[in-house]
Amino acid sequence: MTMLSFRVDDNDAAEAQRWAERLGVDRSELLREALRQHLLRLASENDARTWAEHPLEEGEATLSVIADWGPAEDWSDWADATG
Repeated sequence: MTMLSFRVDDNDAAEAQRWAERLGVDRSELLREALRQHLLRLASENDARTWAEHPLEEGEATLSVIADWGPAEDWSDWADATG
């Protein structure tokens, strides 16, 4: 694990501390999780851009048709049989 150090506004630091106490976690854990979630959001935005710039090829798109088939069998009466 690498240690990061950065400056924040006093109000933001106090708010982070309040939330950490409220959630029962260390402030560093709260900040690690916040950073991780923000990085995931940025990555997902980049993924969306990549998909828009490079759509599926015909062979890859064929698999989406299979996904639309739905279940191979009708299981709708299964819950009634087990009750």
